[in-house]
Amino acid sequence: MVSLGAIANQTPLLLSLATDSGDKDMALMRGAILLLAALAIASSASAQDFRIEEAKSVTALDVDGLKPKTIAFTDYKTDQLADPGSGLIKFEDWARERPVQKQFLSLYPSYVEPMATKTTPDGTQRLTKEKLHMYVAEARFVLAKAPDKVDLARYATLAVLQGMDAQITHKQIAANDVMFLQPNVETANGLNPDRPWCEAKPNVVCVQSSYKFEGQLPIGVRLINKLRDGVKKVQEHLEFQSEIRLLSPQEIDQEGLAKLTGVNSPVVGVLEQNIFYVNQVMRFGKFLAITQQHPTDPTKTVATAFMALAVKTDVLEMKKEYESFPVLRNLVPAQVLAGKSSFNTGKSLSAGLPEYTRNRIKAIAGLLERG
Repeated sequence: MVSLGAIANQTPLLLSLATDSGDKDMALMRGAILLLAALAIASSASAQDFRIEEAKSVTALDVDGLKPKTIAFTDYKTDQLADPGSGLIKFEDWARERPVQKQFLSLYPSYVEPMATKTTPDGTQRLTKEKLHMYVAEARFVLAKAPDKVDLARYATLAVLQGMDAQITHKQIAANDVMFLQPNVETANGLNPDRPWCEAKPNVVCVQSSYKFEGQLPIGVRLINKLRDGVKKVQEHLEFQSEIRLLSPQEIDQEGLAKLTGVNSPVVGVLEQNIFYVNQVMRFGKFLAITQQHPTDPTKTVATAFMALAVKTDVLEMKKEYESFPVLRNLVPAQVLAGKSSFNTGKSLSAGLPEYTRNRIKAIAGLLERG
């Protein structure tokens, strides 16, 4: 692996390679470009240090059996509860069969499926419960450093989030920018009943994020909107708001989080991202990273990460409608979300949830390892 220190030591050489023209200013500019390219290569190599190893259940694994630089990962796509087409699990099944996950990976513990306005075949509107399907992933890896050397507070920042995925842009927002200041019946459960989002506290940052679909997906969206004239338009981008925060020691539920991770050792740190507003496709998202003392080796740290995304069920049920247009058969939403469509591309959200989640977990593992 190329270290940043080694690159810094090679800066004079990089500059000398750029001096053929004799123009010092141009040489400095070329040298800077070469240095940035080398830094990018080093960052990429570091991100590749960790590899994914699929597991049936991450939390059931013996931590002593985890290999170095290896991430044990599952997203339950073959679970008996999962829909075989999308790999997602009905919210109600998830809440019933995995109550500990539901407690910690929902937007807040008492979260329930929201109410939404639906238009009936005769054109009337009525309120009904909006059904959700869950994409849930869990990952575990061991860091070759003691827990007191893993400072999660460093990662509760906008700068770190911006460096996670170059395709998603972010800007910091304040509490008065939250979308739900005047909630209606459809958005009310986006508010946390236990505390307000985006409190002005240490180690709390709120962001507005934007992601424009990549590759051929925007063209597909335009085609969908043209063929489904008169129906609510699909947007070519995702907009979402989220809160990133480091839990204080007083907020850490030691017993509950130990049940969630399956590791019987003290929880040292908890970092979470709560996505409480999404403009389409999803209702909420939750990312949770937990560090614990290694049960048998005080020089190591066990890190467990979870990703939970609540997808609107009616999005998945568009299959028949899309398949009625031969040109849209590869744009069936369930296939796109599962990464099984010819329209999937890149390594971000347009790649599908499984690919995107794996890439993000690998990036996080690399960050924590480098520290």
